[in-house]
Amino acid sequence: MRRLLAVLAAALAATAPAPAYAAAVAWEPWKAVGGVFDVDGPRSDGSFIVAGAAALYLMNPAGTITPFARGPGGYREDKGAEAYLASSAGDKVSSANCSFGRDETYLLRLHVPIGVEKVNASGDETGSFANLTGSSTLNGIAFDTTGAFDHRLLVSGPLKGKTVIFAVDCNGDSKVITRTAPRLEGGLAVAPSTFGSFGGALIATDELSGKIYAIKPTGAVSVVAQPKLPIGGDTGVESVGFVPAGFMARGGAAYYADRFTAGGKHPGSDRVLRLQSVQLAASGVKDGDMLVATEGGSTMVALRCGSSCTVIPVVTIATRAHGEGHIAFAVNPSPESPTPSVPTVRPGHQVSSGSSASLGVPVAIGILLVLVVVAAFGHLAFRRRRR
Repeated sequence: MRRLLAVLAAALAATAPAPAYAAAVAWEPWKAVGGVFDVDGPRSDGSFIVAGAAALYLMNPAGTITPFARGPGGYREDKGAEAYLASSAGDKVSSANCSFGRDETYLLRLHVPIGVEKVNASGDETGSFANLTGSSTLNGIAFDTTGAFDHRLLVSGPLKGKTVIFAVDCNGDSKVITRTAPRLEGGLAVAPSTFGSFGGALIATDELSGKIYAIKPTGAVSVVAQPKLPIGGDTGVESVGFVPAGFMARGGAAYYADRFTAGGKHPGSDRVLRLQSVQLAASGVKDGDMLVATEGGSTMVALRCGSSCTVIPVVTIATRAHGEGHIAFAVNPSPESPTPSVPTVRPGHQVSSGSSASLGVPVAIGILLVLVVVAAFGHLAFRRRRR
């Protein structure tokens, strides 16, 4: 009996998962796109809009790249310029009594007249959407997806050492949120309501100081954090993005543009970079966290804000990448029927809860209990026969 129990205990130990250790997290140089400098979405079909050198593309989560808006009414603006873009989710601006069209693309127009261009959902019509005066150029664009700015399109531009923030409604009419925000540039995002006292604010970065700012609809500005990341022109913090709900449970990927720029320590590769959800989970990232990536080297941290903010290292080893634009996220669709599956797990990464590996322990325990009961009855029956 004792020998049997020892054998069963050894078998149970063999079924237990080995301890998982988080391997170094690194961006995957995923898909080549000439002159790539921004990516946003997803659109209603799950694809992403990607900006290259005076050209737009659609990219699906499988990695298929398709030219977009190339016909007679297509997009042919600002070759070589960082004309960042934003993809519309079709939200309504209540005060203007209108809605942005679903899957429309809005891009910075960096030649005179300075403003915003619009490409319709099918990519066969491009035109001027709004002219923005008061700034010599523009350097950031994002939709308010939470409603704090009434779902307007938010645009930033430099102004005498400061930054002006415009809020543009679905009719193309604009108003100024502030003309005195600190120096800002890069991939902007609006924080979800769960992001502590910064919920609903426009979040933006300053690569020179490394500071991350929150701008309220009133124009009030506060510092969210100043993480220990490289600082300086073409080096410091460039982009932010918020991990969407369901990302960790259902899986998905984060995307970031790596633009080729000749010379320098971080020349880039003209590729869309990718990080899968299992890698972010291994670093301790959760839904609702904000990812903050640098331009030079594309290192990255996550910020989790409640009553205070916590910095979580994610990508700690700088590469030759040259990050630009937004951080975008794809969330895997919910399965029609939840059936057990065996996930693909890279060496050094944890297995997500609900996987076959984590189910092995309770199954083995149940088998052990059954065998112990059977062995006990057999032992009693043997003793009775001896009497």
